[in-house]
Amino acid sequence: MTNQDCIFCKIISGEIPAKLIAESEHAIAFNDIDPKQAIHVLVVPREHHGNIAELAFANPPALVDLIQLGSKVASDVSTGSFRFTFNTGSEAGQTVFHAHGHILSKTPKA
Repeated sequence: MTNQDCIFCKIISGEIPAKLIAESEHAIAFNDIDPKQAIHVLVVPREHHGNIAELAFANPPALVDLIQLGSKVASDVSTGSFRFTFNTGSEAGQTVFHAHGHILSKTPKA
């Protein structure tokens, strides 16, 4: 399932280039184009769902896969101190309405 107007769907399809950091069966990870910390990686499900709650109900295995991929990426790129957050809804700060998680850290792995 994709949305033709969604920037993340366009990245997943290859229509918009992005440097992938990692990928799995259900998700991809790439650097945020406007990083808020030294490490700012987005982890995005391949299927289009408007937010993380929708993904959780529609496809629990894809949610688990996304969390596992994000956790692996976080351990690969940080010293072990990181945040893995999800914004749901515009009032919570969500600006792209395709479920995604942010991995943030001030401490990159040396």
